Amino acid sequence: MLKIAAAQTVVSPDIAANGSTIRAMIARAAGEGARLINLCEGALSGYAKSQILKQGDWQGFDWAIQEAELRAIAELCGQLRIVAVVGGAHRLGRGYPPHNSLYVFSDSGALLTRYDKRFLSNTELAGWYTPGTEPVIVDVDGYRFGCAICIESQFPEIFSDYERLGVDGVLFSSYGLPAHFQIALRAHAGLNCIWIAAAPPAQEAAKGPAGIIGPDGAWAAQSSPSPEPGLAMTTLDRTDPAYEIALQRARPWRARAREGEIYRERPVNDPRSEDRSAY
Repeated sequence: MLKIAAAQTVVSPDIAANGSTIRAMIARAAGEGARLINLCEGALSGYAKSQILKQGDWQGFDWAIQEAELRAIAELCGQLRIVAVVGGAHRLGRGYPPHNSLYVFSDSGALLTRYDKRFLSNTELAGWYTPGTEPVIVDVDGYRFGCAICIESQFPEIFSDYERLGVDGVLFSSYGLPAHFQIALRAHAGLNCIWIAAAPPAQEAAKGPAGIIGPDGAWAAQSSPSPEPGLAMTTLDRTDPAYEIALQRARPWRARAREGEIYRERPVNDPRSEDRSAY
């Protein structure tokens, strides 16, 4: 079993303030027994359209402060023995716009890996961000998680690919969870029989608060839709009777169905099968 949390925090143009807010939420989740917490897109850096570009452009972004805050978050994760997934920009060289990323900190206080958003909108491609290229999988106490960001909720292949890679869940971070995102995420969870932890900023929680969707496609936990920091928490358990159909029956059967062998081993040689004009 694994207790996880999805957080909604207030995101501002002040990187140091964001870092303080994030650390407080990590401490709260750890205090309530969570082993893993994910936070929203741009939780530390701010999101390009909503905070950063309103202040100018990336030329004025204080990368030194963000790095200091990232290191402080890593240290806290080691102290509290919790894994944290934190949204932030990732600086590139040679004049490229940054990646829109999720930094993954281990419970030993190290930067474990980083996921870079792969599917970018037209506006994001117009100088906001540089696309990433690879899926990322994180293992926490034997449970495996993929990562996804924002508009990637609209790409089913992100989630089906993670299912084929054997994840138990996807850590989804976004600058808001509008209704069509929620519908898509519930469908991805139910179709792939995986958990999805969804984290928005607190100021967008009225459109959709932080929550965790079970492998049956239903919400297992949700935070308050108020514009206040909050947590949604649940315990993942592969043996939970509530998910017996999804995890023990549907997911293994769908994997065999996709491979096709269960159909190829039942060939039919019948003219009525081949004749598509027959009643």
